[in-house]
Amino acid sequence: MPVFRSPEATTFELHGSRFVSYATPSRGSRQLCAWRLEVPADLQGVAHRPTREEIILVLDGELRVTLDDARSELHRGDVALVPADSELRVDSGPAGATAWVTTTPGIEAVTGDGSRITPPWAL
Repeated sequence: MPVFRSPEATTFELHGSRFVSYATPSRGSRQLCAWRLEVPADLQGVAHRPTREEIILVLDGELRVTLDDARSELHRGDVALVPADSELRVDSGPAGATAWVTTTPGIEAVTGDGSRITPPWAL
């Protein structure tokens, strides 16, 4: 049984947030990618369109999720389902937030200028 221990996770930083990678194809996962997202206080995220569906579960703090111009405040235990190709922006509240994100391999993020980012925490 594969077990991913916290000290073995790989950490990446982008746009002011930290992505702590656990389950990925490079670590043996065939159908899922999962990471912990750590967003500092009062951070405004970068709008992008994920090419795969994502699930965002708030573990602690508050996230302000804008999905195709609809904004929701998420607190501990709340989940956002992000459809593929929808416009997503994730901002944090005054205390920051931690979330668990799950998606499928091959995800990319397309920014407003058309740039494509292949997140290394999902490889």
